[in-house]
Amino acid sequence: MSAIIKITLPDGSVREVAPGTTAAEIAAAIGPGLAKAAIAAKVDGELYDIMRPIDRDVKLALVTAKDEVDALDLARHDYAHVLAEAVQSIFPGTQITFGPSTDDGFYYDFAPKDRPFTEEDLPVIEEAMRKIIAADKPLKREVIDRDDLIARWKAAGETFKAEWAAELPQGEELTVYHSGSDWYDMCRGPHLASTGKLDPNAFKLTRVSGAYWRGDQKNAMLSRIYGTGWLNKKQLDAHLFRLEEAAKRDHRKLGQEMDLFHLQQEAHGSVFWHPKGYRVWRELEAYMRRAIDDAGYKEVKTPQVMDARQWEQSGHWGKYRENMFVIPDEVPNIDDEGPVISGEADWMALKPMNCPAHVLIFRQGIKSYRDLPLRLYENGCCHRNEPHGALHGLMRVRQFTQDDAHIFCREDQIVEEVRNFCALADRIYKDFGFTYAIKLALRPEKRIGSDELWDKAEQELRNAVAEAGLATPDYGWEELPGEGAFYAPKLEWHLTDAIGRTWQVGTIQSDRLMPERLDANYVGEDGDRHRPVMLHRAIFGSYERFIGILIEHFAGKLPVWLAPVQAVVATIVSDADGYAAEVAEKLKAAGIRVETDLRNEKINYKVREHSLAKVPNLLVVGKREAEEGTVALRRLGSDEHQKVMTLDEIVAQLRREALAPDLAEAAS
Repeated sequence: MSAIIKITLPDGSVREVAPGTTAAEIAAAIGPGLAKAAIAAKVDGELYDIMRPIDRDVKLALVTAKDEVDALDLARHDYAHVLAEAVQSIFPGTQITFGPSTDDGFYYDFAPKDRPFTEEDLPVIEEAMRKIIAADKPLKREVIDRDDLIARWKAAGETFKAEWAAELPQGEELTVYHSGSDWYDMCRGPHLASTGKLDPNAFKLTRVSGAYWRGDQKNAMLSRIYGTGWLNKKQLDAHLFRLEEAAKRDHRKLGQEMDLFHLQQEAHGSVFWHPKGYRVWRELEAYMRRAIDDAGYKEVKTPQVMDARQWEQSGHWGKYRENMFVIPDEVPNIDDEGPVISGEADWMALKPMNCPAHVLIFRQGIKSYRDLPLRLYENGCCHRNEPHGALHGLMRVRQFTQDDAHIFCREDQIVEEVRNFCALADRIYKDFGFTYAIKLALRPEKRIGSDELWDKAEQELRNAVAEAGLATPDYGWEELPGEGAFYAPKLEWHLTDAIGRTWQVGTIQSDRLMPERLDANYVGEDGDRHRPVMLHRAIFGSYERFIGILIEHFAGKLPVWLAPVQAVVATIVSDADGYAAEVAEKLKAAGIRVETDLRNEKINYKVREHSLAKVPNLLVVGKREAEEGTVALRRLGSDEHQKVMTLDEIVAQLRREALAPDLAEAAS
């Protein structure tokens, strides 16, 4: 081994040090401030423990708390280990399994000796974690022989860890991390230098749930403890506030209060839309139809069930079959005895996506280069066989409807079509008040198609976004390696809602493979047949999920044009019933979705009830209003006193407010 190794720093300077020097020692040599701030290092791009020896020439960058992504991941990984150590100290005999960091915290799965853990255990565990942090126990990495590690786990009664270690490849470097001298866990790392680097006031255990060992319901049920972890208390408090606000905005809770929809076990993952909820859907559908009509799309409708051979040809049967609902192409046996189906029929499948069917429409008749681009749009109902445990309100369902379209175009039209789509998506998202980031999802490990085709498709999307002026930090431009679809790279639109959460919604994908697999072609200017490029695109993503996002973004207080009931006329006394009906009729004639509340209840009771239902406008009428031809307007969420207006004034005002953004712009 060389007596000297060279460490190249980000500024290009080189330091010569002895092999085995740590990043902490290099930070100390640069200066005491950096020595104190450095928490880890990137060695040739790989995250390293600050105390891990370096034994070769490398490029090194020191990581501090300012590098928030890396710092948070380190801290959360450490919190998970501290959690596991704390649990084993309180509940002897508990076996440990795995504990990764997550987007906002961490969790750890345990096999308790006596009973599953409960929410009541969390405060005690938190206190034990704080003691471990206060002890400032060094976290030391050890490379260990595989057989030795298996023997250690078996001797300690850690059967789950022993099982996992036994399945790791022979020759793979295995590491454990010691917390002080009395606890360790198998882990690749990296970790902070010691438990004391964690803020004892910047974490909170949040809940307990069941989880199967290795995610398989055939295996043992474990107790999973979740926590959220941050770099300081200020970040934790901000996160807990967001959680509290998110709970208030939960679309499942608001959907029930507003009588929009419900879900039940008779149709797992499928939504029962109530009249008010479906009104929101219809307004969105009408808005999107106007947008796609203006953009030159042609709307189509395709079958729900197609032969499995079609899905085999498209590539979905091999790559996506586990998420498809498959059905035999035969009439079920109606006799009481014998199997319902023979098992010998050909297979068909409910469509999980619309693209193969759109190719079949494209293939009808001869297409010329003059016919392109051909933009086919469908409000397409799809089914995907999601696991029951993954279902979540409107956000993750089994039956959903996409605002789906496929653009068939020539090679020379790709960049322009993607650029036009960027402009369309920008207008639509701004109509709903969203800001967004654009990200390019690149080729995944499992994919179809040559590297040359992927190179070309990825670069075309980059060029289109650049020409649209959106490939900038202002639009959160970022490339995401490995996150593309198996058949194509894609641009993703990540919306930011009112409380700072992000939602991946819109997408456009550049695909040359499906037209090839499904034999789509057009006659070029040269008279020969050519393959079109197929652009898969959506803006809402799915109506179900987009409605869920809107409910949470607006906390149920939907814009007037989307509100299922835009106004309620409520009476103070029964003498005003006739006038209330007159007001409602005039509003209805003006296109306002209006209801009357003539119940013999106090007005304050009516105000509270309609506020809970998130009705944007409450028009209160009594004997005086009936005599004067006025109404008293109360706005949802407004602290101002009610405003008295003439009937003609309120009709004109609500007519303007009830227009969708595109119609309001056209009317101005």
